Amino acid sequence: MTRWQKITAVAASLLIACGFLFASPSFAQSPSEEDMLNALRSKAPAVPKTRGLTLGSSQDDGQRAFIDSIRGKTRQLTLGERKKVAEIAKTKPNIDLEIYFEYDSSAIAPNAEPDLMKLGRVLTSADLKGNVFLIAGHTDAKGSDAYNQGLSERRAASVKRFLQRNFDIPDNALVTAGYGEEQLKNTADPYAAENRRVQVVNLENKETAQR
Repeated sequence: MTRWQKITAVAASLLIACGFLFASPSFAQSPSEEDMLNALRSKAPAVPKTRGLTLGSSQDDGQRAFIDSIRGKTRQLTLGERKKVAEIAKTKPNIDLEIYFEYDSSAIAPNAEPDLMKLGRVLTSADLKGNVFLIAGHTDAKGSDAYNQGLSERRAASVKRFLQRNFDIPDNALVTAGYGEEQLKNTADPYAAENRRVQVVNLENKETAQR
């Protein structure tokens, strides 16, 4: 191994030891506020080609009723609720963020705060204020399933508390869920850093959220 390879390996191990959550590959560096806004902004719904035909209204109403049922919950979501919100999230605007935590802890590290402040400004911007967002915590496959599940839940809750404390976001506008190692981003390498992430999903825009 060359000297440069040794230095790279040591640097990688230090990042892992610090509980590093890797960003989405679409952002080589920390995303800007504009990047976050564009990723989370609701896309305009497609206009039905057939006059008088409303597509997916029953499904949309069902999703809305379910989202309303989990907004503002102080308890952890059940397994069934986690799976259902994960299915809904697949079709919604979302972004993966790199968030630093203290090692083996849900305490947010000081160097994570700038990105969380950017996120808070985006979520309370005129474009997104009033929407409902999912904050989902994910881990890699190291450790037991139960431990990773608990850690991901605590980290998602920490992000929610930070945003509420600094931006006065209503409790029912942020839904938290932990997925542990259930949704590995890199299944080929279960221990890869990119599997340790926080995902933010725009579940509902302000018009439907207020109905």
